[in-house]
Amino acid sequence: MADITRYPFARHLRSTPTTHVIHHRRGRVAHAGTGQAFWFRPLSATLSELPVDDRELPLLLHARTADFVDVTVQATVTFRIEDPALAATRVDFSLDPATGRWRAAPLQQIAGLLTETAQQHVLDVLAGMPLRDVLVTGVTLTRERITAGLLADSRLAQTGLALVDARVVAVRPDPEVEKALGTPTREQLQTEADRATAERRALAVERERAISENELQNKIALAQREEQLVAQKGANQRRSVEDAAAADAIRTTAEAEREERLAQARATARRLQGEADAGAEAARMAAIAGTPPEVLLTLALREFAGQLPNVGTLVLTPDVVTGALAKLVQP
Repeated sequence: MADITRYPFARHLRSTPTTHVIHHRRGRVAHAGTGQAFWFRPLSATLSELPVDDRELPLLLHARTADFVDVTVQATVTFRIEDPALAATRVDFSLDPATGRWRAAPLQQIAGLLTETAQQHVLDVLAGMPLRDVLVTGVTLTRERITAGLLADSRLAQTGLALVDARVVAVRPDPEVEKALGTPTREQLQTEADRATAERRALAVERERAISENELQNKIALAQREEQLVAQKGANQRRSVEDAAAADAIRTTAEAEREERLAQARATARRLQGEADAGAEAARMAAIAGTPPEVLLTLALREFAGQLPNVGTLVLTPDVVTGALAKLVQP
């Protein structure tokens, strides 16, 4: 708003670069333009202030589709006052010289004009479309229709207004209808989520089964290796026992052969000794074969005497001598 400074007999107005001020003195334009600063007398001056910057107007429009469903259109219209002099003649932008405030509500009047005009175009475009088409293409069609309609509206041009941009944020039905329309999609998404969960669980079970089978195969392979190890140990022990038995057999055979050779040598030695003794005995018998009995008796007594212990004194009686001689001569 304009900044008005009060003095006893005059006022001073200072505006901003985004506002267009028109000063009428006695029905004639004394000052007009943006960024004005001037003195005026309150009793003879008429002031008007028009914003010339871009203004955003949020719109919440209601319409009914071809299948009789109420929808809400959320949009935003950007406009500006392109011809301030013309707009000041069509809309009341007059200021109170004492406070610098508008006497009326001009921006609300312009907002009402834009809202009603956009509402009419929205009704025209949505009334011939079913709800599903509106939800699919309604945003684009509504934006294009609002833009084209406001640009072609002669009333806005006659008021000095210009459309800068029009945006449609959303086109939505009632919450109950929107929920009902979204139910099949939610159910489908839930079904897909359940299927994905089931597939994920099945994949987890399959992985667990594969891990279990892998562990079982590892255990089986380990058991087989242990069995092979035990068999190898048994074979090694059996081979060791067989080798030890073979060594013992060889050693026993060698000892038996050695004993046999010793026995044969001893037998041969005994046989030779016996033959030698027999030969000596035969030679001795042959030597004494022609010896008289008296000589033989004498030799026998000498031999017998050599076998007797030492005797210090020997007393021979006729009976002893006779008995001994009788035994010697017996065949």
